[in-house]
Amino acid sequence: MKKQFVLPLLFLALIAGNINAQTPQMVGPEKGALIIVGGGAMGPELWNRFVELAGGSANANIVIIPTAGEDSSASSAPREKEKLLSLGVKNITILHTRDPKVANQESFVAPLRNATGVWFVGGRHWRLADSYLNTLAQKEFNAVLGRGGVLGGTSAGATILGSFMVRGDTKGNSIMVGDHTQGLDFIHNITIDQHFLRRNRQFDLIDVIKSRPELLGIAIDESTAIVVQQNTFDVIGNSYVGIYEAGQIANSTKYPSGQNSNGGPFYFLGKGQKFDLKTRKVINQQPVRPNEPAK
Repeated sequence: MKKQFVLPLLFLALIAGNINAQTPQMVGPEKGALIIVGGGAMGPELWNRFVELAGGSANANIVIIPTAGEDSSASSAPREKEKLLSLGVKNITILHTRDPKVANQESFVAPLRNATGVWFVGGRHWRLADSYLNTLAQKEFNAVLGRGGVLGGTSAGATILGSFMVRGDTKGNSIMVGDHTQGLDFIHNITIDQHFLRRNRQFDLIDVIKSRPELLGIAIDESTAIVVQQNTFDVIGNSYVGIYEAGQIANSTKYPSGQNSNGGPFYFLGKGQKFDLKTRKVINQQPVRPNEPAK
C-alpha cells in the first residue's frame, strides 16, 4: 500500500514547489503603494504622485497623522492640509493620539475605514511607534493598502514605514540603534534613513547593516522619494537615494567615487531609476549625463 502513495505525494510536493516559486514573498505591499520621502521641501512631483495614488484629487480621502510632532503641533498639520487643499483634495481628516488604548478604539479608527491615503508627518518616529504599534490603527493602515490605497510619510514619517527603525532612541536621533527599533513594517526587512546627504549621514547606515545583514538599508535625501509597489520602487524628486546591502559592504574596497559606483560600501540611485527589492538589484541604470563620458 505504501508504494501507491509515493507518486501522488511526490506530485503534490512538486505542485507545492511550483506554487511557492510563482508566489514569492512580498517585500513591499502586495496591493497599494508607499511614498517614502527623505524630508525637506516637497516639490509638486512628490505631492502630485501621492494624490494620484490616492485616487486623484476628486476621489482622494486623506487621513493625516501628525503624531510624530511635538505636543504643541501634534494635533494639527496646517502645512500638509493646506497643500492638499491647494491640489483640490476636499476630504481631509487629521487623526492623532498618544494613547495606544485610544488607537485601539473603533471610534478612533473610523476615518481610516474610508481612507484612500494616509500621510505621516515628520518629527520623532518613536512617538508613532508608541502610539500605533500593534493597535487597531495599525491594522487599518494596512487595510488602506489592501484596498489599493497609498501610505506616505516624510522624515520620521518615512522611517516608521519600514520594519527596523534607526534613529528611534528617545534620547536623541544621533543614536542609530536605540530604545525603539520596531517600525510599522509596511515594507519588510528594510531600514530607512532620511536627510542623508543634506545632513551628511551617508556613512551612518554601514555599521547598522554590518550588524544586521538581513536588512536592506535605504537612505533618502531631502526633496526625494521612493515609490514602492510590490517588490520594486522607483526614485522621484530632486536628489538621490543610497542603497546599503551587506554583500556590497563586505566586498567593497573603496568608498564610491560617483553615482552607481560598484567600488564602495553603498551606491546612489537617481530620479527615474528602479530597484528590485526582492533581488536587491538595480533594474535600470541611469543614463549618462551630457558632461560625463561613457565608459
